[in-house]
Amino acid sequence: MINTNQFLRYITQSVDNKVSDLYILPNNSGYRVMYNLQIRLTTVAQLTTQEGQQLITYLKYRANMAVSEHRRPQVGAILWQVDEQTINLRLSTVGDFKGLESLVIRFIYPLEQLQNQQLVPSQWSQLENMIEQRGLILFSGPMGSGKTTTMYQLAKKCCQAQIVMTIEDPVEIQEPNFIQLQVNERAQMGYDHLLKVGLRHRPDVFIIGEIRDEKTATLAVKAALSGHLVMATVHAQNTFGVLNRMLQLGVNKSYLEQVLQGICYQRLLPTTNDNLAVLYDLLNTTRLQPAFEQPCNETMTNEWRQQLEQCSSENKITQTTAQKYRWG
Repeated sequence: MINTNQFLRYITQSVDNKVSDLYILPNNSGYRVMYNLQIRLTTVAQLTTQEGQQLITYLKYRANMAVSEHRRPQVGAILWQVDEQTINLRLSTVGDFKGLESLVIRFIYPLEQLQNQQLVPSQWSQLENMIEQRGLILFSGPMGSGKTTTMYQLAKKCCQAQIVMTIEDPVEIQEPNFIQLQVNERAQMGYDHLLKVGLRHRPDVFIIGEIRDEKTATLAVKAALSGHLVMATVHAQNTFGVLNRMLQLGVNKSYLEQVLQGICYQRLLPTTNDNLAVLYDLLNTTRLQPAFEQPCNETMTNEWRQQLEQCSSENKITQTTAQKYRWG
């Protein structure tokens, strides 16, 4: 039988360490239980196949998922009480070709419990200056690099007397002072539809979890043109790639040039004290203008490389880290 007390310890340890994800995955020996802590995967337990399957069944039951379905993808949610905290757990399961399920749990924390440590603290003031103007601010970086946390912290700190609406898939951070909408494609509530609805609610600030298609990109620009502050993420390999990506999505170049107030590309870098800290590569309107006027072959700004070298010389990061992240 499954040892639920043991699993409760996994959950408690995850919350205490601010783990982002907990994995229960099949392997040759049964099932592995792993944490994703600060973009590092750590194995915390090895279970037998029977124990792993029982644990997944137990969690699916708690999340109101179909316990008899082992192949098709399923999603569910659990409100889990840890000490005096209520943590929102998002579950996702899928079966492999052998019929063995894997399960991933995403931990949704309140904003007050999250904090991005800045490698260069003065960069935060530059970000705050960016959002003083209405318009579009685009954020990019790999998954798990803290983009959503950055946007939420900016909105929380700088827009306290304003209405903030978020549109995400799924909602990743709990913030009771924001209107938080979640994408549900089955209910025809995609990013584009929710953004149209959101415009009728007349918020001051939009946070868009991801611009992934032409409709959403066009509506984000339209919202910025109509006087809103719009913060959104877009997938790109580097800083200057963000602008190219928006143009590839079919956004009108002249409109984008009018509303784009800044680009923020960020990475979480390992520090010499075994933590992670975020480094930003920032483009404001002054730096963006030349990029609009002529194609740019650069990937990152010179300031990005200079900051890496400076942090290395100050022993905040190693020289190896500085070289590894030189191109983004």
